[in-house]
Amino acid sequence: MKKFIWGLICLFFVMFVACSSNDDVVDETFTLSTTELQFDSEVGNQVINVTSAVSPTIQKDGQDWYDAVKSFPQGSGCTTVHPIKVIVRKNTSPNSRSAQLTISCGNSSPQIVTITQSALTFLELSKNSLDFIGADKDSQVVKIKSSSDPRITASADWIVTSVSSVSSTDGFDVTLTVSVKENMSLDAGREGTIQISNGADTETIKVQQDAARYQPDYNNCLVPGDIPAISGSAEEAIAFANSLGLGWNLGNHFDAHNNGVSSETAWGNPKATQETFNKVKAAGISSVRIPVTYLGHIGAAPGYTIDADYLNRVAEVVGYAKKAGLKVIINIHHDGADSAHWLNIKSAAIDAAANKKVKDQLAAMWTQIANKFKNEGNYLIFEPFNEIHDGGWGWGANREDGGKQYACLNEWNQVFVDAVRATGGNNTDRYLAVVGYCANPEITMETLNLPKDSAKNRLVVGVHYYNPTTFSLECKFNEWGHTAVKTESYGSEKDVQWIFNNLKATYIDKGIPVYMGEMGCTHFAEEKGEKFRRYYLEYICKAVREYGMAPLVWDNGSTTAGAESHGYFNHGTGDYIGNSAEMIEIMKHAYYTNDPKYTLDFVYDGAPKNNN
Repeated sequence: MKKFIWGLICLFFVMFVACSSNDDVVDETFTLSTTELQFDSEVGNQVINVTSAVSPTIQKDGQDWYDAVKSFPQGSGCTTVHPIKVIVRKNTSPNSRSAQLTISCGNSSPQIVTITQSALTFLELSKNSLDFIGADKDSQVVKIKSSSDPRITASADWIVTSVSSVSSTDGFDVTLTVSVKENMSLDAGREGTIQISNGADTETIKVQQDAARYQPDYNNCLVPGDIPAISGSAEEAIAFANSLGLGWNLGNHFDAHNNGVSSETAWGNPKATQETFNKVKAAGISSVRIPVTYLGHIGAAPGYTIDADYLNRVAEVVGYAKKAGLKVIINIHHDGADSAHWLNIKSAAIDAAANKKVKDQLAAMWTQIANKFKNEGNYLIFEPFNEIHDGGWGWGANREDGGKQYACLNEWNQVFVDAVRATGGNNTDRYLAVVGYCANPEITMETLNLPKDSAKNRLVVGVHYYNPTTFSLECKFNEWGHTAVKTESYGSEKDVQWIFNNLKATYIDKGIPVYMGEMGCTHFAEEKGEKFRRYYLEYICKAVREYGMAPLVWDNGSTTAGAESHGYFNHGTGDYIGNSAEMIEIMKHAYYTNDPKYTLDFVYDGAPKNNN
């Protein structure tokens, strides 16, 4: 027991000696828990513990972004702990900062605590993905805001980057220009990345470029519907054209004739069947124009009775198309060809009696045709005649006769409308086409007067387009468009847009629908011509859609190549002829595709590269 008491006395003596001198002076030495404090850019606090027998004093270096506050001491004597809380404010600068806090205890040498705070880091991009439409070289710009000058790295050599940057107290404003080289691959597009890093943060930009021929989203397409009831607005006029969709002509069929007698097989095509129209519909065609020539099947004046068997056969084929789900246009076709037959505008323009005879026969025949179909629905449209002209294809006496031929044609359109409406039934408000001189768009806009009609907003305008005919019909040239070397001076893409835009302004914008009853391009024997044929068909069909019309491709059943070779479907079976499946797909995609990337300019940019 005595030993234990003696031990306590010795321990007390040691502690007394450690905390005071012989003359009772307090020991002013002290220790710090740390001499460095590090903070991130956000608001924060940390504690420095000062172990000292005396209360410490603190002295800031004058900076106001931090504070140092003493807290209540803990313990006693020389083991007393004096907490000092250091509080930092948020660093909104892109630069780091530091300060020194001086701590003293009595006369002991002061100690310095270094306080550092990280800079505010940020990395912001205006875009995280770049989509380059088409395969050509191109460039886009990305804006970058960064707390420090960023490092930019591209993952592929076809991605080229260049930068300009502006630094300030708030960081760096960087303009990044991303350029891509031409993609020569025809099979697929390509992807790469650009990595942007400022040391603290990293962002990635995804870069995509189309193949040498971008493949539009063909699943995003127009779906033709029923023919709408229109009240004269431009939107409804366009809806009418869209309801017809991509159409097809059963050409050189009922309009074929030999020795003054028309026949379904006169020019070598087989008889049409239900299978024909089923396959045409399955191929993506929405409407069919059935040209009909009545030569050799017309009785004498004044009745001009149409042969019943012939008219019944026309009605039977119309029934095939109806059953297949196609809209149908029927007309009187080659009866007016080159003013060689009874629809003779050359004679009518200079002889009032001849004109009256034409009008009497036209009225009688359309009365019979209209009565035959008066109970059919509005899937069926009547067109009065085809390309009426005097033999000059729009460049004959019509240019010099003071408008006499144009006046006759306007009278004939009126006779047609009056005759059809008078038959009653569904013909009372059936859609009726009216056709200008030679079906030429420019002459039509200049000279066609819309007939008076008892039905409101039920007239549509039919035109044809084959410009330039030396390419599309005659094969004089095997190239077309802005990349062609040898071609006509007219009929370019610019001319297409000019004519189509005028058709839109003249008719469609006023609520009058327009359809292109004939268009197309002959089949070339060599691949170069076929390349330009593909481009021509795609461009025309896309332009027709862009300007709110409907295209009906001419098909004469030809199985050869060369001038006037326009075969797409076998008229007896509906089977494709030659490479027509490819051509139909091109036209179908051009007309129906709604992909916003698939524009007329895009088609233009994809013109064949001429290798002459």
